[in-house]
Amino acid sequence: MKDSTQYPRLERYVKGTVAAFANDDRILAWDIWNEPDNPNTSSYGKVEIPNKVDYVLPLLEKSFAWARSVNPSQPLTAGVWNGDWTSHETLKPIEKVMIDQSDIITFHNYEDAADFEKRIKQLQQYGRPLICTEYMSRGNGSFFKGSLPVAKKYNVGAINWGLVSGKSQTIYPWDSWKKTYTSEPELWFHDIFRKDGTPYKKDETDLIKQLTASK
Repeated sequence: MKDSTQYPRLERYVKGTVAAFANDDRILAWDIWNEPDNPNTSSYGKVEIPNKVDYVLPLLEKSFAWARSVNPSQPLTAGVWNGDWTSHETLKPIEKVMIDQSDIITFHNYEDAADFEKRIKQLQQYGRPLICTEYMSRGNGSFFKGSLPVAKKYNVGAINWGLVSGKSQTIYPWDSWKKTYTSEPELWFHDIFRKDGTPYKKDETDLIKQLTASK
């Protein structure tokens, strides 16, 4: 990020990738940059650029412009994930770019149902479609039974990124980056099915079927 001579290479990558799939109906949307201002200090603090956001913000703006310049049929977005979303004035500068440049509003939430609903209400002020692109952390009080009924109530899309316990090892919580687990945790962090296809919690799969089958 500190080497601006590399930016043309990034520009070619963004434009080339988006242009190649600009009219592909398998693409729901283009998530331009995942949590661009997240320093992940717990894992990368020793190697992360101290003033990372100073570099990310203008590069994020460029990335939106590069993607938009090849006229994709799909919407562009960058999901807000942290901070005070009460009003546009309470957003950090980089969050304003993420909101203002997004054709659809996306966000992350790993909190309980009450916080999930609060965040949705805060983002409704922009009058654009809403999709939660990361949620569900059982150990943090974020469950399907809490988030999904709320999402359905407000017509908000919800994407959980795990499915089957496997190579991603996302049944283990975030602290597994630092802590060694020698057996399956009693409470899975994420994922829905065991390797043999049986549900980790049948009540969860029953709920998902019920909510997606009914109008």
